[in-house]
This record gives sequence, structure tokens and C-alpha cells, in this order.
Amino acid sequence: MGRVSHVAFWGKKKNKDIDPENRENKKKPGLFRRLWQKFRKIDWKDPVTRWKALFVALIGSIVVFGGGYGVISFTNSPSFCKSCHEMAPEYTTFTASAHSEISCVQCHIKPGFVNMMTHKVISLKEVYHHVMGIPEQIVQTEHEAVSDQNCLQCHSKNRLVTASKDLIVNHKGHIEEGVPCISCHSGVAHAKIAARGINTEEVRSHWTEDVAQQMMEQKYLAPNMGTCIDCHDKVNNGKKPWKDVAYLVPPNPEHLEEAAKEKETTNAVKHEAETEEEAAEAIAEHEEKTQAIILEAVGKQTKDVKLSMACETCHQRVKVPETHRVENWNGNHGGTALQELDTCVDCHQDSKWVRDIPKEDLMSMLKMAEVEEENKDHKYTANMTVVREQARINKFCSACHSERPESHAKSNQWLVGHANNALSPEEKAECFVCHDRQEPKPGSTELKAPTDVYCEYCHRTGFKDDEKK
Repeated sequence: MGRVSHVAFWGKKKNKDIDPENRENKKKPGLFRRLWQKFRKIDWKDPVTRWKALFVALIGSIVVFGGGYGVISFTNSPSFCKSCHEMAPEYTTFTASAHSEISCVQCHIKPGFVNMMTHKVISLKEVYHHVMGIPEQIVQTEHEAVSDQNCLQCHSKNRLVTASKDLIVNHKGHIEEGVPCISCHSGVAHAKIAARGINTEEVRSHWTEDVAQQMMEQKYLAPNMGTCIDCHDKVNNGKKPWKDVAYLVPPNPEHLEEAAKEKETTNAVKHEAETEEEAAEAIAEHEEKTQAIILEAVGKQTKDVKLSMACETCHQRVKVPETHRVENWNGNHGGTALQELDTCVDCHQDSKWVRDIPKEDLMSMLKMAEVEEENKDHKYTANMTVVREQARINKFCSACHSERPESHAKSNQWLVGHANNALSPEEKAECFVCHDRQEPKPGSTELKAPTDVYCEYCHRTGFKDDEKK
């Protein structure tokens, strides 16, 4: 027998079995079944019910999509990027760059929601590396190079000259040819710190805003002359180097150990040389190539040249100075070089013709910066020794100094008549720009003259000036 209970709190009547055996045998439905039963009992014809359902759905959508958008917005912000210790070099250089007013993802993620979400999934590996072990060095990999689509969101491809109004660069022509923006502008946001090797784990704690300002040198922000020269030279030889993504980005950290095995033969030339002979051959090959390019630049070699290396091909402001246009400048510029060598090397400098960036040491650079700050008011003073050394090692100078000057006339006439051109110590110093005084010792590491003719070959007893000392 059973009984009817009084009205419950929810306004429904409940039947309670007096028989305890019946209560034990009756199973209570699960949560999902109960919810489904309630859902089926909803009267969807009731307008109030439909409005309630719409309201609940709206609130749910706001919570879900709003929360997701908030998470995406936060992970897209530069503040999120800087939260990881390993990103200190990248973040501080970014804040010191001309791109500091935009977010990181505007460069590093292609436009579009699908690209955004795909990148978020792929970036989970960065979380893994952060938790399991911070990489020794962070570089942009071949599969994550900055796309032209990102650049063209802000920049026009119709520009024909650079912002300085000096370099003549047909940006549209380069883009249509398939040359990526980063082939020239890879250092605009981070000053090529990965290629320079100064964003490694051991120095990350030293990266502050002040350090970033010091490292953001113009020569790393803008493409150096070597970037243009190297690419144009390869094009002249029938190649399209930008087709290889590895040409555009620094070496992958996974390959750093392999790269470290390479031996440096000069500041700019790297070669896997097994012997000193191979290293010497690599140096000779590099110097020969540099000399050939410079001969093109000064107009002495124009054969089989598709893209001219002459200065006026790319520069419209930096032209040959008026001082260089005077009569017989080739033979009389020595005096100007002596007095204004620091100005001369602004243009005539070998390092500007090198695309590759040598590895640097951050701590040494910071110490050097302190010394330069102390000596910033120091000015070059005329020094013939410095000029002589520069004339011998600088490929611009040796391009001409390795040839016999017109002033020397015929060998037999010059040999017996050149004494009048070398009477004073100052005049003799000019001779020593090309000629050694004494026979160079075999294996000597001293700077070699561009000619093997040395003074004491004939003047074995010295000069009269020496007897007066």
C-alpha cells in the first residue's frame, strides 16, 4: 500500500512506496538521461521558452567566443612574448626598432584566421621547448620566414627609391621576380642578432633596453652593400639565390654544431678546410672574386654583366665627389687620402661588400662600446703608415695600386730618373705605399706591398737621409 505526500517544495506531488523492497529495486536515472528527459519536456511552442533559450545561447556564445578571443588576443601581444626568458633579446630589440608600434604577429603570422589558428597549434612546440629545456639559440627557421603578405599590409610595393632617397630600388620589379622582402630587410626588427650569434642562452640575462639600443646599429637594420652585391653577382652568373629559403634565414640551431666545425679563413670567408692549403685557396678565391666585383664597380670590367655593379646603378645621391673629377685625380689623390682617410673609407671599405655577417661576442661589444664612448671625440689625424696599410689591404685601393702608374713612364726611364721624385722623407713615404723598403722575409705576416719591387734591391747601402740620422 502507498500514500500520497504533501505538496513538495517544487510544487509537485511525490508517491512514496511504503514497501522498502520496492524502493531498493527502483533505479535512479543518470544525470544525462535526466537532462535529456527535461529537454524533451520543454514546450518549444511557448514564446517565453524560446526567448529564454535564445538568451541562454547568447550568453553561452559570449562566454565561449569571448574567452577564446581573449586568449588569442593575449597570446598575440608582445607582452606575452616577453614573458619567456629566452625571448629577451628578440623583445628588447623589437621595442627599440621602427616596428615597435605593431604586434609581433603582424610580421610572424600570415594574415587570415586560418593562418592564425594553424600557427597557434604549431606554436605548441614552443611551449614544449620552454618546459622541457630552453633552446641554446632562437632563430627564424626556413619554414617560418616572414612572408611578403605581412610586409605588404603596411608597405607599398610601388616604391622606386628608399626612404633616404638615395638607393634606387624597383621594389615591384624585385617582388614580381620572386625576391622576398626579407632577402634585403631581414634585420629591420631585430638587427640580425641571430646571424650575429648574440642571442644565445649565456647572454640573455644581459639584454636590457639600453643594450638593445646599442646593438641596433644601422648597418644591421638596413641591407648592407654586400647583400645587393652578392645577389647581383649570383644573378650575373645565372643563379636565383632567393629560391633557396636557407639563403634568407640564419642557420637552424639544430645545425649549429655542424656549422661550428667550419673554419674561419678570414673575417668574412668560411670554408670547410681540412688543411692550410685548402684554407689559403679559399682566401685566394674570395679575394679574386672581390677584386673582380670592384673592377666592375669602378668601370674597368663590363663584359658579360647583366646587373651593373657601378655605383650610379643603385645610388642617386652618393655619386662620385667633385674632388674626384679633377684632372689626373688617379695620380694625385694620395695627398687627399692622407688628410681625409676616415672620409675615404666611408665608401671605399671592403667590409661593406660582404653579405655574410661574422659571429660576434655580446660582452666584448659592450666593453668596446664603453671605450668608443670615451673616445668619441677622437678624430683621425694624417698618418702615412695608416694610409699605406689601408692602400695595401683595401681591395678598392689595390684595384689600381696593383697596376703600374702612368707617372712611372717606361721602366728604363723611370729607373734612372725617379730619384727627383723621392728626395724628401715625405716623398719616400708615398713610394712606400706600394713598395717595401726591405726585402720581405719569407713567411712574414707583415702587410705585403702590391708589387715585389723593393727599394734596397738597388739601394743596398741605404739612402743619404739614413746617414744623417
